[in-house]
Amino acid sequence: MLPTPDLADGSYPYPWIDQVEDFLVDLEDQGDMEVHDEGEQHEDAYVFFVTGAADEELLAVASRVATLPGVPAGAFAVVSDDEAEDFGRGRRVALPLSGV
Repeated sequence: MLPTPDLADGSYPYPWIDQVEDFLVDLEDQGDMEVHDEGEQHEDAYVFFVTGAADEELLAVASRVATLPGVPAGAFAVVSDDEAEDFGRGRRVALPLSGV
């Protein structure tokens, strides 16, 4: 989690988080997928939980998120399910995807 560079003093250091949340809510309102829970920081990453569509569709959403202005480089998705033994376990996919 890197703060956005060149922000004015006293500014929220992660404005991209709000931008991603708004983007995901808009997609949810369109019925494209569901936001499962509020995002949260986990170790060195900020995690957004999306569900309600096939893995390929959710990865396409994650890829679109990774290309939003201000989203730091190094974004990735973890394809998992609610039966995973530990949080964050699953197939890790670098974002953005090529060809999406």
